[in-house]
Amino acid sequence: MAIDELDSRLLVTMRANPRIGLTELARLLGVARGTVQARVEKLTARGVIADFGPSISPEAVGYPILAFVSLQIAQGRLAEAVQALNTVPEILEVYGTSGQADLLCRVVARSTPELQEIIARILASPAVQRTDTTIALSVQIPFRVEPLLTAAPQR
Repeated sequence: MAIDELDSRLLVTMRANPRIGLTELARLLGVARGTVQARVEKLTARGVIADFGPSISPEAVGYPILAFVSLQIAQGRLAEAVQALNTVPEILEVYGTSGQADLLCRVVARSTPELQEIIARILASPAVQRTDTTIALSVQIPFRVEPLLTAAPQR
C-alpha cells in the first residue's frame, strides 16, 4: 500500500525529531492534531511505523566489529539453523537469501578473535555447512529511509 504526501511528510518529520509530540508534529505539518494521531495510528496498524523505541548503536555499547556472515544450510534444515542462530546474541539480523548463500547474518563482536568464536558457534550447528564472512570497515551510507519516503508519494 502506498503512502501519500502527508504520510511522507509525517514520517520524515518523525524520523528527524524522534521525541516529538503529536501537538508539535501537527503544528510543524500544518494539520490538526487529530489528523496526525489518526495517521500515526493508521501507519502503525499497517506496519509502516515498526516501533517507537530508541535506535541502539552496537559500537557504542562495546561491539565495534560489524560483519556480514553468509551461510550455506544443509538441505531441509533451515528451521534447525535458524533456531541455532537465534541463541547467539551477537547475531542482530538474519535474512533468507537467493544465490550462493541461504542466509545472511548481520553480526557484531567486541574483537576479531571474538568474531572467530561466534563463527565457530554458528558452525557448531550440524544444519550449517559453510560460512563466508565479510567485515565492514566503515559505513558509507547509514541506514536511511528518508529518500524512499520522499520519493514514494511521487510514484
